[in-house]
Amino acid sequence: MTPYESFGRTVAPTRRAIGADEAIARLESGEASAGSLLAYGNGRSYGDSCQNTAGSIVDMRPKSRILGFDAGTGVIVAEAGALLCDIIAHAAPFGFFPAVVPGTQFVTLGGAIANDVHGKNHHRRGTFGRHVEALTLLRSDGQLHHCSPEYNPELFSATIGGMGLTGIILNASIRLMRVASLDVEETVTPFGSLAEFFDMAEAADAANEYAVAWIDQLASGKGAGRGLLMTGNHSGYGARSAAAVGSRLSVPFQPPLNVLNRPFLKAFNAAYRWKKGKARAPHASGYQGFFFPLDGVRDWNRLYGPNGLFQHQSVVPEGAARQAVPDLLAAAQGAGQGSFLTVLKRFGAMRSPGLLSFPRPGYTLTLDFPNRGVTTLKLLERLDAITVGAGGAVNPYKDARMGAEVFAASFPNWQKLEAARDPAFMSDLWSRTAMRLASPGAGAGQAAA
Repeated sequence: MTPYESFGRTVAPTRRAIGADEAIARLESGEASAGSLLAYGNGRSYGDSCQNTAGSIVDMRPKSRILGFDAGTGVIVAEAGALLCDIIAHAAPFGFFPAVVPGTQFVTLGGAIANDVHGKNHHRRGTFGRHVEALTLLRSDGQLHHCSPEYNPELFSATIGGMGLTGIILNASIRLMRVASLDVEETVTPFGSLAEFFDMAEAADAANEYAVAWIDQLASGKGAGRGLLMTGNHSGYGARSAAAVGSRLSVPFQPPLNVLNRPFLKAFNAAYRWKKGKARAPHASGYQGFFFPLDGVRDWNRLYGPNGLFQHQSVVPEGAARQAVPDLLAAAQGAGQGSFLTVLKRFGAMRSPGLLSFPRPGYTLTLDFPNRGVTTLKLLERLDAITVGAGGAVNPYKDARMGAEVFAASFPNWQKLEAARDPAFMSDLWSRTAMRLASPGAGAGQAAA
């Protein structure tokens, strides 16, 4: 992985990168020009929301100190470059764990806030942004802006889920969740169809802290829509210290072609369904295996070949899901595209404080596709159309190519974020979508200038 690429590896990395100290000096002196900056965390966004081709990206990873922790309340204060794995390790001995974690622990605190990430317990805890108590933002006016729900609330709301466009987050305080242990008591329940899953999903959410389904996306005929529902709750007894995050497993070089082809995927799905499905009784699962299974293989995205992968994550309203989700899966099958990891979750009704947060009540489906050029792009456009037609939204920080109209349909409040955007900050995603909407006649390069 090159230092500043996106995780999907379908877009070129920004050529110019500067350190956080240099960017801070430019902002404090008022010397940051329009569209010249964008904070970069740890590159786990799949598309171009973390790229700024017309300017520079700001490497925030050296700003990674944990500044304080209250073992009584679980409030931790850290610099924006602190990784989630380091926050977990710091708080675990005191019986705390982040209330919301995404599918990887290798994200920065600033990135988790800027993308308002979600996890397997949205129905209980909402998004990451609901647990941010305060943050410090540096903007091109040279001023530090201390933001919270009570102080500078509009800027606070725009920054959560604002994809780094409101300024540089220097530090933040978040409230962690008290847990008896890091480990999870997991139950795996096979289902034979999507209808069966939808019938059990709400009750599963009500009874468990965590719930997520894996779909055998290649199954057809009587097996279409089959999968596994995995639910979990923190174990009463288990690990109270974080495990080592390094792994001896890795993809050490770039294969010349996509390894995750259809025969491999069919074999993998069969083995996964057999292995996970046989463990139907509740059983203890280590937290890393439950929350971050792919973190166990370094650079696993290389398996998709030199052209990278596209990830498509959509959310559709609950009332439309029984039609839209099968339509999305059928479209992928009809295009002959297999998804290595197909995940279906139910979002709850908890609203995010973020202005442009992706989660909303309904069901979210995530599909991964190797980049096969035009055929894959046409499929993704079809998935966009199904999603928007059902009244849903496409996740921008997983995206590398959605059109401006799809973005506007997904996020009708985009103009409010544009009004709050710091003029010194721009991303390729924003240039490709919002700036085209704001200036329909401008090309991406003109819009970013």
